[in-house]
Amino acid sequence: MKKILVTGAAGFIGFHVSKYLCERGDKVVGLDNLNDYYDVSLKKARLIQLEPYSSFRFFKMNISNRVEVENLFEAEEFDCVVHLAAQAGVRYSIENPHAYADSNLVGFLNILEGCRHTSVQHLVYASSSSVYGANKKIPFSESDNVDHPISLYAATKKANEAMAHSYSHLYKIPTTGLRFFTVYGPWGRPDMSPILFANAISEGKPIKLFNYGKHSRDFTYIDDIVDGVVKSLDCVAKSDKKWSPMDPEPSSSRAPWRIYNIGNSTPVDLTQYINCIEKHMGKSSKKELLPLQPGDVEKTYADVSKLKESSCYIPNTPLDTGVRKFIDWYKTYYSKDIK
Repeated sequence: MKKILVTGAAGFIGFHVSKYLCERGDKVVGLDNLNDYYDVSLKKARLIQLEPYSSFRFFKMNISNRVEVENLFEAEEFDCVVHLAAQAGVRYSIENPHAYADSNLVGFLNILEGCRHTSVQHLVYASSSSVYGANKKIPFSESDNVDHPISLYAATKKANEAMAHSYSHLYKIPTTGLRFFTVYGPWGRPDMSPILFANAISEGKPIKLFNYGKHSRDFTYIDDIVDGVVKSLDCVAKSDKKWSPMDPEPSSSRAPWRIYNIGNSTPVDLTQYINCIEKHMGKSSKKELLPLQPGDVEKTYADVSKLKESSCYIPNTPLDTGVRKFIDWYKTYYSKDIK
């Protein structure tokens, strides 16, 4: 049994990870600032689901508050940290860039400092598939160059990976960064495509399809993501003895630092995804075709071979099963009687 800090515990992935860790017997301290980037009532509803677990405690806190984060680490003495708190969203980073600097840069530094000064055994943190930016090589591999992000959100996630490496190198803190690929499922964020599409279908409004619908995404069901996060947490990052400064591998290091893709490794055309949602809602959709939005990438496709090799990660939820479970939750949570 370990004592684990989960930041972003009221968020989509953080809630599911916290629940899983409690159920397997760990002590979990959840942290979240409950900001209003999206409906706070959904975040509170997730936390209510965690209340039955006596091993879960929650603190409302902003990770950009240096003093509060320092005090929390000193008081609690965590064994491990799963850092999922961040200002999310590619498009919102164009509207409100300072929120990303505060949370994703300053906040991440505060977490690193907390790990440094309290000898945390392993830090697992959220990166993003967005770091691949202008890359056209498919599938995306951790060995690819990621020097060309096309959104500030992606740039902050790439910065997190570099910041983590410096702390792993200087202070020997084992860190593992996970590049998430299009996570979906029950309790998902309302600003993401599954709920946006479901809402449009339910209300008889057109679905906005950017890039004229010519997107494909490596949709990954939440249970598969949680499995990968926890397996990564249990597999502590170590120095790569084969790493060479003359031919540096971008995803490993002589420091105890690792980067992994975590996805389904099966990209799906957006139209196929919408068809699956329509099937389980029992209603067809209207569509509005629009140009590509700034910061968006046309296709995501994860090479997850490194994560499979290191931790036996195997995503196994078919799209139809995942979408069905999501729509079942959506109808219940939002009291939707689709007609």
